[in-house]
Amino acid sequence: MPSATVENYVKKILVLSLDTSEEQVGMGEIAKGLEVAAGTATSMIKTLERERLVRYKSRQGVTLTAKGLKLGMDMLRRHRLVETFLVESLGLDWTEVHQEAEELEHAISEKVLDRLDKFLGRPEFDPHGDPIPTKEGKFAERRIRNLLECQSKKLRTIKLLTDQSTDFLNFARRKGLVPGTSVEVTNRDLISDAVELRVGNKKPFTLGSKAAKKILVSS
Repeated sequence: MPSATVENYVKKILVLSLDTSEEQVGMGEIAKGLEVAAGTATSMIKTLERERLVRYKSRQGVTLTAKGLKLGMDMLRRHRLVETFLVESLGLDWTEVHQEAEELEHAISEKVLDRLDKFLGRPEFDPHGDPIPTKEGKFAERRIRNLLECQSKKLRTIKLLTDQSTDFLNFARRKGLVPGTSVEVTNRDLISDAVELRVGNKKPFTLGSKAAKKILVSS
């Protein structure tokens, strides 16, 4: 049975590859994502390679094998189902469930996970809008784009927040920018690289490009 560290590495490699749509993930990205030293990451990747979970080429990057992809999908499913349960059933705040899920995801049996999935109604997305893989490793398909790419004067639904740090989630909630909320881009300022938004009947406000790129909506 893989250790929690092995599971964390494989899951992080999968998430990074999904975020960038690149098959190979750089060693620097892995070290940064897991908040470890580059040497520590390199040593662990070599361990994963010996266990046939990844393929590693120096100065090129890391690729999950079929075995690694299966484990990564399983861990991602566990993490996002646990987050959903903690928010929807236990009432925890969405800004604090990530770390809780990081601990719990390693302890749940496959039987309990299947029951949890059924209990929650087989959700397709977690509280942050991330897709939850099925048991077969499939995702629900959807067409999304970030707010900076949207044309004005069209109502759209927020689907996903790509930055799930506590600070950004609190900022998004204060602004009413949470998954499931309808939002209208009332103006795009290409010079200042910002968008003006209206949430519901509230007064429009300006959102800078850095934040706008982290909020994905229906296209």
